[in-house]
Amino acid sequence: MQWEAITWQRMAERLAGHLDEREAPPPAAGPSWQRVGIDGAPAADTGTPAGELADALRRRGRPVLVVAVGGFLRPASLRFEFGREDVDSYLGGWYDTAALWREVFGPTDPGGTGRVLPDLWDPATDRATRSPYVELPPGGVLIVHGPLLFGHWFPFDLAVHVRLSPGALARRTEESARWTLPAFARYEAETDPASLADAVVRADDPRHPAWTGVRGA
Repeated sequence: MQWEAITWQRMAERLAGHLDEREAPPPAAGPSWQRVGIDGAPAADTGTPAGELADALRRRGRPVLVVAVGGFLRPASLRFEFGREDVDSYLGGWYDTAALWREVFGPTDPGGTGRVLPDLWDPATDRATRSPYVELPPGGVLIVHGPLLFGHWFPFDLAVHVRLSPGALARRTEESARWTLPAFARYEAETDPASLADAVVRADDPRHPAWTGVRGA
């Protein structure tokens, strides 16, 4: 890969411009939305590029909704069925992908309602958040960010992978979450998120990211 030094703000502007260029008129089937996935381990802080992109799009007059996959964890009884530090469960059973399809992606399919549930489950209380639905107007942009996003066939119009080297991932992962490191090693090996992304960001030093640009742009 060839890397270009960039700031989070400039990268957001370029991604927003790319989305503007790809925006199409609503199909005959009804209203449409664009969907962006920003994938990365918790230590990669995908919330930062998601927030910067949301700001850049709003400056262009685009309605935006940011959804963190951390709001779609499954209940503790399911996440911890095989122990609190089970790598297989973390990879395949912590995040409620069915709810994401139903409450986030389904409503933003062409001709959908645009009524998106921004979060479902609060891990601190282990209870439903009971958040109200949010109406994303037609032509708006949905940004979904967080870990282990790729490999589920989520219908992203633009996919970004925020990459950390194994050393940086280990350094920036909290001690209590170090047990997840083998899960992310497997995710890299088995899913190969960089190959599924339209753009890859190297963020070993979050103050000085570099990226590949958008593939094919």
